[in-house]
Amino acid sequence: MTALSSENSYQYQLHQTNQPLDGNCLLFLIILGKTLLSIFTLGMKRKNTYQNFMEYFCISLAFIDLLLLASISIISYFRDFVLLGMRFTKYHICLFTQIISCTYGFLHYPVFSIACVDYCLNFCKATKLQFKCQKLFYIFIVILIWMSTLAYVLGDPAMYPHLEAQHGYSYQCPFYSSEQGYWLSCAMVMVLCVAFLISCSEVITLVQGMRITSYMNETILYFPFSSQASYTVNTKKTLLPKFIICFLGTWLPFVFLQVIILLLKVQIPAYIEMNVPWLYFVNSFLIATIYWFNCHKLNLRDSVLTVDPFVNWKCCFVPFTIRNLEHIEKPISITIC
Repeated sequence: MTALSSENSYQYQLHQTNQPLDGNCLLFLIILGKTLLSIFTLGMKRKNTYQNFMEYFCISLAFIDLLLLASISIISYFRDFVLLGMRFTKYHICLFTQIISCTYGFLHYPVFSIACVDYCLNFCKATKLQFKCQKLFYIFIVILIWMSTLAYVLGDPAMYPHLEAQHGYSYQCPFYSSEQGYWLSCAMVMVLCVAFLISCSEVITLVQGMRITSYMNETILYFPFSSQASYTVNTKKTLLPKFIICFLGTWLPFVFLQVIILLLKVQIPAYIEMNVPWLYFVNSFLIATIYWFNCHKLNLRDSVLTVDPFVNWKCCFVPFTIRNLEHIEKPISITIC
């Protein structure tokens, strides 16, 4: 990697001065915007949620973005300096961002898989670790996945072409676009479309009779279709349209954005594509999937219903547990027609 840096640094600086627009400035603004968006998203999430792997990984992603932003800022300010015997120039802004971009590009499948296993184990209560032990375990897994992916990117010779300036003389710094992110988004959008088509009529009926009310000091969506008072729900057909409404009620703009990106086949650099809002979108999708497959084991009092930082899935089960809720709680809004 040192040889690669010294070989291309001079060529990169030679043509960097002739650029009509400073690409490093644009890159700085993009990373700054992404970092602020990550901090805003982490601050907006619900606080009364249980710790899970995805939560810790989102925090680590925001931290890595902050480190990249700091590195770009320092190199842009000093331009040419030596630290610990290594010379840093403006070329390293491109190099570091390429390394981060390649690392992000290989994280989609592992993060999705680990989060899925984590939710399955927590739902089945297969792990009974204490809070501190569970926290340390999540931190260890997050560090392990970052270190192993970074080691793969830096150690695989096949990745070197992605870490070089295009043809050595390009005015722009090329970045790696992840196929993992594209296919994962495609799969989730396809599942959502199929689920919506299967329960389209039920979704429309529920939306027409849906109300916004309060329950246990929380604002929820109330579906006024009562059932026998029971703390268990064992019908996937009944829950599917409610899950769709709750999920799309939170993530509909993000779903539209994913559809546009997939239809236009937009090549997004991996350092932008892997972001905290997208991870929380995946998180809600995973939680809804786990809940739906295990709906016969769920109940309103179960602590697993509090793991989503943005979607309140409890509102899907209120009509099954409380009869005539409209006589107990005063609706906040009128019926949605």
